[in-house]
Amino acid sequence: MSHTLREILSQPAVWESALAEARRAEPEWRAQLDEADAPILFVGCGSTYYLSQTAAALFRRLTGREALALPAGELLLYAEDWLGDRRDGSPMPVLVAISRSGVTTETVRAAEIHRDRGGRVLAVTNEPGSPLAALADTGLFLPAGQESSVVQTRSFTSMLVGLNALAAWLSGREDLWEAMQRLPEAAEGLIRRYQELAQSVGADLSADRFYFLGSGARYGLASEASLKMKEVSLSHSEPFPFLEFRHGPMSMVDGSTVLFGLLSGRHRAHEQAVLEEMRALGARVFSLADRGADIAFESDIPEDGAYALFLPFLQLVAVYRAVAKGLDPDRPNHLSRVVTLNLEEV
Repeated sequence: MSHTLREILSQPAVWESALAEARRAEPEWRAQLDEADAPILFVGCGSTYYLSQTAAALFRRLTGREALALPAGELLLYAEDWLGDRRDGSPMPVLVAISRSGVTTETVRAAEIHRDRGGRVLAVTNEPGSPLAALADTGLFLPAGQESSVVQTRSFTSMLVGLNALAAWLSGREDLWEAMQRLPEAAEGLIRRYQELAQSVGADLSADRFYFLGSGARYGLASEASLKMKEVSLSHSEPFPFLEFRHGPMSMVDGSTVLFGLLSGRHRAHEQAVLEEMRALGARVFSLADRGADIAFESDIPEDGAYALFLPFLQLVAVYRAVAKGLDPDRPNHLSRVVTLNLEEV
């Protein structure tokens, strides 16, 4: 069994640890955010940028704080394009820097510059002893999510569960926190029920293009699932918000298309309509939701606490497709586990 597959299957236990770590981190995060009273800027690279998108959406909705997500490289090179020059005296954002390894060059350098300018830095990482953790004012440290594999799977979901739980606590949603305690059990059941289907979908080499649809906070998750398909199986894969898919991308749909829909509870009817239209055009379609979907989580966790459940099935499909194509999921093409660059002059 590959490291990557083993780490996907280990996620239920890792999520249990992430929930506990989030509870321990909450008082210091609350203190830092309350004292700063400023917008929150989430940054990361690759997978952790997509995690930043989902985390920003969650914090906006649950805590009411202004929140934005950027790739760390954009903050380094084009900060004024995204944040303005701040000569109006507006407060400097609190930077939440996310990195599996805690050594990703763009993320660490962005955090250093932000700190040197007097800003607060909160770190989210699976490596408590990393440079990113050392320079932060406080952090969410999730060592149980550490991985041997190059591509991120359980590290991503460990940080997602941790940030989701922090947002619940910071917003006073103890009911949501309590419901999230069922995530590990729900993930175990999900993997048990759908691992065979994931293998079947991944092994179907008649498919040659994959689309992942998700809106709102689910768009970051759709982007991450699409990235896994690219990284691991070298397949054509793209993410889109649901309604955007009609505006051009649907021209690519035919019998070789596989489409995954990450359904919401709020606007499910509109999203389901897109899926049915694509099914009529010949796509093989799979919906994901807590109930009444092709891949049903059956967790009864409110959707604001169940985002991590969208990913295990989609991660498995990517790995099984790689295997079916004769690729090694542990050795993705051209990739290394950590990206380090010479950015000292930035």
